Amino acid sequence: MDHCSRSELNKLLPRLHSLETALSGICVLPSSCATILALSTAVISFIPYLCLPRLLLLHAMRGVLSLSRVLSLRRTAFLVGNLNLEKALGFRMFTTDANPKSGSKDQRSSNSDAYLSGGMQRIRIEFDEAKRNFCSVPSSLDKVPKMNPKGIYVNKNLRLDMVKVYGFDYDYTLAHYSTNLQSLIYDLAKDYLVGELKYPEKCSQFKYDPSFPIRGLYYDKMKGCLLKLDFFGSIEPDGCFFGRHKVSREKIKELYGTRHIGRDQVRGLVGLMDIFCFSEVCLIADIVQHFIDAKLDFDASYIYEDVRNAIQHVHRSGALHSQILLDPPRYLVRNSQVLKFITMLKEKGKKVFMLTNSPYQFVDGGMKFISEGYGAHGDSWRDLFDVVIAKANKPSFYTSEHPFRCYDIEKDRLAFTSVDRFLPDQVYYNGCLKEFLQITKWNGPEVIFFGDHLFSDLRGPSKAGWRTAAIIHELESEIQVQNTQAYRIQQAKFHKIQELLGKYHLTISRFDEQPCNALLRDLNYERTQCRSMMRKMFNSSFGATFLSDTGQESAFSYYIHQYADVYTSNPENFLLYPPEAWLHVPFDIKIMPHHVKRLGSKCLPSPSFSTRKLRSFFGIALSRHVKAKKSCFLFSFLIISPLSLMPVVSILP
Repeated sequence: MDHCSRSELNKLLPRLHSLETALSGICVLPSSCATILALSTAVISFIPYLCLPRLLLLHAMRGVLSLSRVLSLRRTAFLVGNLNLEKALGFRMFTTDANPKSGSKDQRSSNSDAYLSGGMQRIRIEFDEAKRNFCSVPSSLDKVPKMNPKGIYVNKNLRLDMVKVYGFDYDYTLAHYSTNLQSLIYDLAKDYLVGELKYPEKCSQFKYDPSFPIRGLYYDKMKGCLLKLDFFGSIEPDGCFFGRHKVSREKIKELYGTRHIGRDQVRGLVGLMDIFCFSEVCLIADIVQHFIDAKLDFDASYIYEDVRNAIQHVHRSGALHSQILLDPPRYLVRNSQVLKFITMLKEKGKKVFMLTNSPYQFVDGGMKFISEGYGAHGDSWRDLFDVVIAKANKPSFYTSEHPFRCYDIEKDRLAFTSVDRFLPDQVYYNGCLKEFLQITKWNGPEVIFFGDHLFSDLRGPSKAGWRTAAIIHELESEIQVQNTQAYRIQQAKFHKIQELLGKYHLTISRFDEQPCNALLRDLNYERTQCRSMMRKMFNSSFGATFLSDTGQESAFSYYIHQYADVYTSNPENFLLYPPEAWLHVPFDIKIMPHHVKRLGSKCLPSPSFSTRKLRSFFGIALSRHVKAKKSCFLFSFLIISPLSLMPVVSILP
């Protein structure tokens, strides 16, 4: 077997000495690692006298050099990105003048310019390569799992086997409504504004536009703007509307000074979070736009108060309820699955109650329509519930001390006797949480309440110690959009561009390089295009309900995270899970567990250094000579292991 000659060693030793000096100078490795490298160099000097196999020696030394370089690159990984090892080794990393502020001014300027011009060039190359590879994204995205539109998503761990009592709101929880309902609310409120509050007659010509509003917006009563905020309270750049026209970023800065809403400005904002806000948002925007076009002075807070009063009048006057009951098929959606879910709960021995703000006659008419075809007839839907409470006046129900009143169904009036227990064949009005708990003895985490309104339905129960389940009907359609190939491609593009922009600005700020305006302009243009395309896939005006244009969580997501232990699109989705299931928060959760995980450069086909290759490299180096003399094997391991055993633990998966 051939052995290494001294001439071959003399070619490798200078590289090892220079590497040792460089690593020690820039403190990439701990002092112990640098010492081990120096000892390894000294030991290698005596290798010719040990008669080691030539191939084994070369593999060992290459392993020391390669792994040392990998370790040094860990310190500067933020500059390397996803480039492969060969490209990384081409960087000017191994220099004794690692601090760009050290040395003479002329030398520092020369070295920095030489390095940084390469940095910008590498970003441009990576950007061009990413654009070429975007066409290959779909095959890579197939490996990324899709989210279940009918899944249950968990903010806080929930053991269903510990839940003994299930409570339900009625509107938009048990009762599913068609899109015609929002148009009806809009028309009734508009007529009230014109007929009762004497708004201009032209307002009666307004039509509800379902493509404009989303849930979770804010209205600024001081400035008259509709705002979409992100999770941390910043205005979305394309999420500010004055009337029906989008406000430019320059105008946002002029109005608010910054995109972030301060505490003083928050006081003038009102959240539009419930399911009935669609018609409210659209009506506010249409009225503001009318006053703008007519060049009429107006107070933005008055418009909000008037529209709010009109919407409340539509509900409280009974006009909305009577219209729905006159034509249930037009507004209500039959859903036997939710009744199947409640039946399953009863069969499992669970207690079930209904707690709604709607009057009983309206609830009764709707439940009779929903239960048709399921086998329930007449009043038998009430047999599914242990307690039925109507006109509960949520959210004050959770904090007040109002007594319960028994409702006489036949005479349509309230009884005057006190309520000290709940009977299954009775209906109750008003009441409060304190008295409810005293009568039922249902406490704490054994109760879960389902509702669609984050404040009226869920905030009170959450503070009372109940478990909460938010019913968000938009969730199903938004997840379906997130699962489409078109959205996933744009999301992968966006995150890749964000990554490159981060490298660009870091390079400039770290090394004072002159900015490359053309590159920055191209990156910003591509990012804007991706944001626009992703937003239009959800809503052309405000984008997604749960997400900002950058893929971060919205303010609406914040409140779901705050008050909902779990959330899903419909209560019957619980049929997909056994009633004894343990629902756990995902281990890789960002903020909202239903969001598609970050699709960045990993989805783009680009060469990258594989730790498996590193592992297999040493494996080959040793396995080829595993039958060699034990002394040879042990010595080669001593050369490789000092550098590999300590740092590689954190490198290898």
